[in-house]
Amino acid sequence: MEKYLIINADDFGMCRAANLATFDLFEKGGISSSTIMMPCSWAPEAVRWAAEHPQYAVGIHLTLTSEWKNYKWGPVAQSGTDSLRDEFGYLYPECDEFESNCDIDEVETEIRAQIDLAKKLGLNPTHLDNHMGSLYGFNGNMQVMPKTFEICGELGYAFRMFRSLKREFIPSTFPEDLPFNLLNMLVSGYVAIADELNVPLIDNILFPDWNDEMLSSYEKYREGILAKLENIPEGEITETFIHPSLECDELKGITSLWRCRVWEHRLFADPTTRQHLESHGVKYIDYRDVVRMRKEQQG
Repeated sequence: MEKYLIINADDFGMCRAANLATFDLFEKGGISSSTIMMPCSWAPEAVRWAAEHPQYAVGIHLTLTSEWKNYKWGPVAQSGTDSLRDEFGYLYPECDEFESNCDIDEVETEIRAQIDLAKKLGLNPTHLDNHMGSLYGFNGNMQVMPKTFEICGELGYAFRMFRSLKREFIPSTFPEDLPFNLLNMLVSGYVAIADELNVPLIDNILFPDWNDEMLSSYEKYREGILAKLENIPEGEITETFIHPSLECDELKGITSLWRCRVWEHRLFADPTTRQHLESHGVKYIDYRDVVRMRKEQQG
């Protein structure tokens, strides 16, 4: 059986370096989809490029956090979003701050504002996902994910949410106080809501999780990523996400982990990466395929 893989370029529109890297990866066949951060300064360029290239699957990276110290953004909605803002008017830097402070009606206002802006600029989104996992509710807010599914169901979007969570796929960044069994119970509840609302989901998410060995060199990073991706489950839809960027002073001023983003672009721009994965039975798909495949499964 084939191993279905979505490689999504997150943070499209975050900065110009991210845009240029994403353009390049689409054109080289290195990724199968991408999602745009609508509150960010370079989102209009990303949206317009995507509108001019409708053959590529581009969605919206719903952004409710602003994590960088020296590069910040606020909500797209100019009013009705006070609970989503920190003391300076920006989105909160961390998911737990967002979850503990947000008003669910204001979350809906902002999600719809980001979608509406993308559409106004010319994008026909293929799907939605979320920046930093802020809408999964893994820090205790059980309202944000169901509300997001309500919007997806109403507007007809698939969403990046896994139907089950495999222990080997859990990254080290997950909340340590969330037991695996409880986490899967939470996921099962979300899946039931998504199914009721006819929101297409994927089966698995392979979260990027860079260990010290992978950070030691590009060769070690490449080896580690390929080992994970060539062994994804057969007959299931797995998604992994990357944050590709070109090396530049702008990127270095945004994040100290800039090298990781440059390596991600380098790896997936290399045609031998896709050739290697396909030789191991991996088939690249996108969210248009997800919608089609779920409809076929439903008969």
